[in-house]
Amino acid sequence: MTAQTTASETGVLRQLVIGSRRFSNYWWAVIVSTGSLGFLLAGISSYLHVNLLPFSDPTKLVFIPQGVAMGFYGLAGTLFSLYLWLTIVWDVGGGYNEFDKGKGKVTIFRWGFPGKNRKIELVCKIDDVQAVKVDLREGLNPKRTLSLRVKSKRDVPLTRVGQPMSLSQLENEGAELARFLTVPLEGL
Repeated sequence: MTAQTTASETGVLRQLVIGSRRFSNYWWAVIVSTGSLGFLLAGISSYLHVNLLPFSDPTKLVFIPQGVAMGFYGLAGTLFSLYLWLTIVWDVGGGYNEFDKGKGKVTIFRWGFPGKNRKIELVCKIDDVQAVKVDLREGLNPKRTLSLRVKSKRDVPLTRVGQPMSLSQLENEGAELARFLTVPLEGL
């Protein structure tokens, strides 16, 4: 969930949440960019009859249909890699959870896609927090999340989307947060 958790003497607990700037996203963006560039250059090479790839000779491909197909896959991959790189640059899903006992408020902040809803910020009173909820679901698509149970609202998720946290990390962070807010820990 967090890259860093800080609790100060003033009664403020701040948890940084990693968004799309994870190693796996960088990895896939590089892989898709490289592959799509290769397909695009192969399609262009078959059209121009000029070898643009150092490791292959796509000039021997017939432009219709092989060159067109390679160009199409290259263009589609390039658009997808552009999307991946932009989500990394915009840090979609990144933000923080802040629990301030001095001000008596909880702030959940996340970055979204550009537009009028780019900044997603939920603020509620600490007194409205009923519990810290742990949601565990094992199997083919495991789910391990922490959320706040807030009066008269839906559960507010606190963990990042993507790779599930380890069970021990989830328990430790849930217990630490429940202890800090002096509310029960549900779901274990």
